[in-house]
Parts: sequence; structure tokens; C-alpha cells
Amino acid sequence: MTTTPMFRLALPVRRLALAAAVALSVTPMLVSRASSDTPVAKRNETTVREAFQRWAAGASIFPTLLAPDVVWTIPGSGPVAGTYRGLTDFSERASGPLLSRLATPIVPQVHHIWAIADTVIVRFEASATTTAGHPYRNQYVWILRMKDGVVANGEAFLDLGAYQQVVDDNPRRPR
Repeated sequence: MTTTPMFRLALPVRRLALAAAVALSVTPMLVSRASSDTPVAKRNETTVREAFQRWAAGASIFPTLLAPDVVWTIPGSGPVAGTYRGLTDFSERASGPLLSRLATPIVPQVHHIWAIADTVIVRFEASATTTAGHPYRNQYVWILRMKDGVVANGEAFLDLGAYQQVVDDNPRRPR
């Protein structure tokens, strides 16, 4: 069966919507068990919010927000889906293939941040321009487990089709 480009994009978008729905539906249950007004939750929310503000202003946040031994998982199917162990592994195999094909920095626009004890959930969209001059836009839900002020475990839900299209259709930036 031949799939149309619209169908290929529809499945990842549905997965992203499902991930967001799960995150949003679980939040009230978690809040009842551990209030987001706890000092730990507030501190974690502030850490993540400030990191995203720096990112929106053009700074790289991964070296300061992620622990050196972070475990980062991207659920789904496709070349980038999988679990990355350590900041170097994540940078080289997950974010590197995308970032090397962007002519401009990714600019996030946060829609909401939820913090419950040591877990912070961020729903945002981000955009950039590819090396071929095309727009890159994606929507994300990140679930971050914090430890000692940095992300120890992260799970990123995004449209993997949009990610892969940038990697497949754009040349790497010259080094």
C-alpha cells in the first residue's frame, strides 16, 4: 500500500496528541498526590522555565539542563527513536543530526509547564530554518525527571516525521 505524505504525517501528529492527552489527563491525579506548591516542584519548574527562556533567547540549554549521565528516550519509530545514555550520546545521535541541518537556532515557544515533585512536563512548539531555507516546525511534550537541579531522565514526544524530513532533505551545515 502506498501512503500519501499527509497520511505519513497524520500518524506522528496523532501520537503527539495522544502523548499530550495522557500527560494532561495524568496531571490532576499527580497533583492530588504531590502538590505543585511544594518547594521541590517550584524549584524544578523554575529551573526548567528559566532554561527555556535562555533557549528562546538563543542559548544552548542541553549542557546545563541535562545531567552528564542523562537517560533520554524518544518513543516512536524511525531512526531517531530510542534511548540515549549520557549527554554526549544524546547530542551526537539525537539532537546533532537535526541541529546540523538547521541554518538558524531552534526557538521554542512554551505553551505550558507543569511541575509535580521531581517531574516537570513541558508542552511547547519550536521553529527554525533549515540549511535549504525551508521552515522547520514541530510540537513537543517533554517529561523530565529532575535530580539535584538537572534532568536525570527525559522523555520527548514529537513529530518524528517532521524531524526525519529535515535530516533527509537538507544538507549538513559546513563545520
